[in-house]
Amino acid sequence: MKALIVIDYTVDFVVGKLPCGQPAIAIEDRIAELSQQFAAQGDYVVMAVDLHRERDELHPEHKLFPPHNIEGTNGRDLYGKLKDVYEANRERIYWMDKTRYSAFCGTDLELQLRMRGIHELHLVGVCTDICVLHTAVDAFNRGYRIVIHADAVASFNEQGHEWALSHFERTLGAAVYTAGQPTAEA
Repeated sequence: MKALIVIDYTVDFVVGKLPCGQPAIAIEDRIAELSQQFAAQGDYVVMAVDLHRERDELHPEHKLFPPHNIEGTNGRDLYGKLKDVYEANRERIYWMDKTRYSAFCGTDLELQLRMRGIHELHLVGVCTDICVLHTAVDAFNRGYRIVIHADAVASFNEQGHEWALSHFERTLGAAVYTAGQPTAEA
C-alpha cells in the first residue's frame, strides 16, 4: 500500500511570508494532479501542514526564518488548485498539522500509516531541501520505501533543491522521477 504526503504546499510557502516563488508556482498543477489521482484511487493522502503560533520565541525556527504559517492566518491555506482538490476530497484526505520540519516529528503520521499497512511514501511539496528532506530522512529511518516526485517539489534555494534530489536517490535509496516515468509499487 502507498500514501501521498503533500508537505507545506501553502500560501505562505508559495507566494506569502516565506515564498519559494516561481519554482513552487510551477509545480501547482502536478501537485493537484497527484493529489486528485491518489485520492480517486483510494490511496491514503496526507496534507502535512506547517503550524506556528504568533511570537513563539521558543520554537527552534524563530531565529532562522521570518514568521510564517501562523495559526489562524490565510498563509496556512493550501495554495491554488490544491485547495480545490482538498475541498472536493475532504473525506478522503487527512489534514495533519506539524510543528517541525519532518512530518513525523510530534505527529501521529507513523501510527496512521502503520494502521493502514502502508509501506511506500510518495512525497511532494516544499521545501525540497528542508521539510521534504527531513520527512524523507525520517521515513528512511522507519523503513519506508520513498518515492520523490521531482516535478512536484520545489525550494527557494536552487542549489539546495538539486542537492536534496541527489541525496534522496544516492543516500536514502529513494526513487526520484517525473511524470511519464513508471511508478514502482510497494
